[in-house]
Amino acid sequence: MKLGSKIRKIRVARGYTQEELADRCDLSRSFISQLENDQVSPSIDTLERILRVLGTDLKTFFASDERREKIVFKSNERVPMYLDEYGIRGYILIDNIEDKSIDPRLIELLPGAETEEEEPHEGDEFGYVISGKLELILDGKTYKVGEGDSFYYCADRKHKIRNPYKKNVKFLWINIE
Repeated sequence: MKLGSKIRKIRVARGYTQEELADRCDLSRSFISQLENDQVSPSIDTLERILRVLGTDLKTFFASDERREKIVFKSNERVPMYLDEYGIRGYILIDNIEDKSIDPRLIELLPGAETEEEEPHEGDEFGYVISGKLELILDGKTYKVGEGDSFYYCADRKHKIRNPYKKNVKFLWINIE
């Protein structure tokens, strides 16, 4: 992909017009147009300024498209997260992706197992119970979540998940930054 078309693709994805991008970069709209049509080449400083406005940087911009474009993540590529001795089996479902804004994990809690209580942090969390049932505890309040149910909350409060039941629970847990 040529430099100009790659910049255009990012600009459009961010919802900027050429004029908006030019204004934010203190450049002319005609320069942005010429750049996107590969009629001019920017200096490194100008390119860095444009990329900063577009929310990226030189390293990410010039990174291999193949690496950033991985679409399918096979089950044998999952990265284990917990040891069985705690009654928790977890797997990171997508790995080696830079700048991802979500972190999906597949978690299985054995009967009586629970995650450590997490301190408040930025972001949101979403879950979907695949099988079994669990309890979600937010700032001391308990919510019962069964098979087929979902949960969603802002992570700005203490939270943990436990399985006080006699059967394993398996759920998808997604952290969203």
